[in-house]
Amino acid sequence: MPSLTRKMTKTGIRLRVLATFAAAASLTLALSGCTKLETHSPSSVRNAADASATEAGTGAGAKGAQARAGGLGTVDCAHTKCIALTFDAGPSENSARLLDILKEKQVPATFFLLGKRHIDTYPELVRRMSDEGHEVASHTWTHKILTDADPDEIRDELERPNKEIERLTGKRPTLMRPPQGRTDDTVHDICRELGLAEVLWSVTAKDYKTNDSDLITERVLDQSSRDGIILLHDIYDGTVPAVPGIIDALKKRGYVFVTVPQLMAPGKAEPGKVYR
Repeated sequence: MPSLTRKMTKTGIRLRVLATFAAAASLTLALSGCTKLETHSPSSVRNAADASATEAGTGAGAKGAQARAGGLGTVDCAHTKCIALTFDAGPSENSARLLDILKEKQVPATFFLLGKRHIDTYPELVRRMSDEGHEVASHTWTHKILTDADPDEIRDELERPNKEIERLTGKRPTLMRPPQGRTDDTVHDICRELGLAEVLWSVTAKDYKTNDSDLITERVLDQSSRDGIILLHDIYDGTVPAVPGIIDALKKRGYVFVTVPQLMAPGKAEPGKVYR
């Protein structure tokens, strides 16, 4: 019987791994025509990491908990209703107020920063984002649409903010967000080469179309669900005033705010792959 039990356990683990990969593969985003973009959900990353650890014999107990902590805090999004706030295209003149709000509310965020007229204009805010525990990532140097660029241009758009962020914070980004979410196999290949995973979103307020803070709040709350990745832009006047209400309302619904890496722990985003 012990032998049979072990066989059944291993079979179950294999099925869990296969189910995880199947679920990840089924998450696709239409780009154009019949082209499909394979994306991976935060839960699929977590499940795959736990299943691999169990199959390797390390278990999902103490070692899994330790992996989740890993410098990212003690939140376990496998058992907690987590959600991630992300902000694109900063830093800007609004970012200091946003950081004050996040500090007051004790909420971490993930910032996908632009280089030209942003990182190079507000270097002290880039440092502050990192120092206060937020995840600092790349949104390219000039917001060039990467699918319209040649490989050398793509590489330059990604490397320049990486180098500046690393110079300012001492940490090299591991995440990027392609402008307008437009990506393709060439972008994937270069991201893999540069050690970058691509992060899209599951919630958008389309705050680039309105400065109505109440409308921005309503749109976020209507779309939010567990493991959600919320896309906002702190460069627009209506967005930062909406953030306190968004945070308070989602906390009342039982959500815990985390960074994108925390959302995937104990798994990690892999360079060249796309997450949402």
